[in-house]
Amino acid sequence: MTNDAALTAHPLLLSFELGKYLPFRLTVLSNRLTRRVARFYGQQFKLSAPEWRTIAVLGQQSSMSANAVIVHTTMDKVRVSRAVAKLLKAGFITRDSDSDDRRRAILALTPAGNEIYRQIVPLVQEVEAEIVAELSGDERSVLNNALAKIEAYLEHLGETAAGLEEDEDDEA
Repeated sequence: MTNDAALTAHPLLLSFELGKYLPFRLTVLSNRLTRRVARFYGQQFKLSAPEWRTIAVLGQQSSMSANAVIVHTTMDKVRVSRAVAKLLKAGFITRDSDSDDRRRAILALTPAGNEIYRQIVPLVQEVEAEIVAELSGDERSVLNNALAKIEAYLEHLGETAAGLEEDEDDEA
């Protein structure tokens, strides 16, 4: 079937505007925001976005399995595994066996990782404040409420972060 035939067979395709398609817009916006914030921690601390996300969730949760990092960040297993390997090599995290399940490794920040976390959080908060300063208080509230509704809807459908359960075995 040619493209013209496909468009004729599905008239809704004629009115589809990728730039107005919510998942596309959110992905593009997310990528742009990540690049904006990454300029700060990337230049100063030589961290990639996956490495910062891993440090961030460990800084918030204190310790967790690599699979829990996947769930909390929605990054794929390969990205988390690479980030974990680099952070272990840099001495920013530790990986120890889970005392309840020897097959699972538990990740935690080292004192150096905690120090990086402590230094980066104010930087990313400043960037966030700069970005949301473009919105009025009411607009920020509407945005937060709309995002919470979308998150709750997807959660209700079973679209959990990365589609994984926290207790699955992991190798990262």
